[in-house]
Amino acid sequence: MTNNTIKRGGFSSSFGVLAATLGSAVGLGNIWKFPYLTGANGGAGFLLIYLLATLVIGLPVMIAEITMGRAAKANPITALQNLSPKKSLPWWLVGVAGMAAAFLILSFYSEVVAWVFAYVFKAIGGSILSSDRHVTESAFGALIADPVQSLLWQWGVLAFIGGILLMGVTKGIEGIAKKLMPILFLLLLLLCAVSLSLDKAADGLAFLFRPDFSKITAGVILTAMGLAFFKLSLGMGTMMTYGSYFRDDQNIPQTTLRVMAADLCVSMLAGIAIFPAVFTFGFEPAAGPALVFITIPAVFSQIPGGQLLMIAFFVLASVAATGAMLSLMEVPVVILHERFGLSRAKATLLTIAGLMLLGSSCALTNNVLADFKLFGMNMFDLFDFVSSNVLLPLGGILLALFVGWVWGADKFTQALSNQGTLANQATIRVVFFLLRYVSPVLVLLVMLKGLNLL
Repeated sequence: MTNNTIKRGGFSSSFGVLAATLGSAVGLGNIWKFPYLTGANGGAGFLLIYLLATLVIGLPVMIAEITMGRAAKANPITALQNLSPKKSLPWWLVGVAGMAAAFLILSFYSEVVAWVFAYVFKAIGGSILSSDRHVTESAFGALIADPVQSLLWQWGVLAFIGGILLMGVTKGIEGIAKKLMPILFLLLLLLCAVSLSLDKAADGLAFLFRPDFSKITAGVILTAMGLAFFKLSLGMGTMMTYGSYFRDDQNIPQTTLRVMAADLCVSMLAGIAIFPAVFTFGFEPAAGPALVFITIPAVFSQIPGGQLLMIAFFVLASVAATGAMLSLMEVPVVILHERFGLSRAKATLLTIAGLMLLGSSCALTNNVLADFKLFGMNMFDLFDFVSSNVLLPLGGILLALFVGWVWGADKFTQALSNQGTLANQATIRVVFFLLRYVSPVLVLLVMLKGLNLL
């Protein structure tokens, strides 16, 4: 069954489009990874490279995905089938790869999100509010070492996200995003206000924003390029899926530029909220779970009203994670719904069941399956490696090439100009040039670096 026989949902307002698309782009990476990478790789210098890379890699591919999705009004597989002028060429396989990538990412990302949700309740209970690093390390270690807790929190998160998707596109994805995004910004501003009042706030801001051009190497440039591609949820079908819900009169270039700016703003605010506090209390800024689950509780224990602020922080992280998970899970749901004729409810429940099964191998990585390896990696790291270093960049390259060399300038221009109603010909020419000649080459470099071939 194709999407032509199924009534599709859609976003009902411009703000809903912006909120949902931004919710997809914003994730846990904004809260810790982006600020850390900016500080560790040259501060303002890295930030400048990231911005340039976003303009020549991330933004063009994002525009391409959304434009194709809206033009076809279908899931990624059907969209590529319908838009391809030569039906004999299997471009639809790019959609299949995107669905596989979304499924693999959800399998390990849902476990990280499970830790965040668990920490909301730990923060409310106050058990992790301690300046003793050993206390916070033990609390996190106990959580990930317990197979029952790991599975239950992961399955709870999957059920929560699935429940939102069962509400549909307008009431579920759009409705929740319109509520969550303002909350996210308000919580960030609250944390920033507290953090900037601390003694060594200036040191934290210097860590983020003072340029150190001596740190800018070829590797740093490739890191910035990779971050620009991955931060905007590209190459996995999410933006094409959300694009299929865009209104016909939506200005896609304007919307994507706003999403990019708002996404960057969230990342910068997160850095301002976190690092002045980290420096004030003498902690080492570290990437990943170590910062979020071990250092942050210790930092907040030394601030007046620290427990409330810690609750706010983990609620903030949960909000960021929810938007990202909604967009990821919507990819397999809409494909099962439209390609196989399943009801949206059955497609959602089947997706959740599959993720519970596959994701459990990641949830058990730190306990029951600690010694189980494939290709020298545990399941968590393997899923991350295959999706991040193979499927996503490969999908990005092929989508850029599809628009630039297969779909063609005329159809792309018609779709992006809203059938000639927008006077954005110069923008279209620049975006098309980048998609045809620049973005695929740069994403290929990112892919080769990820595979340690460069």
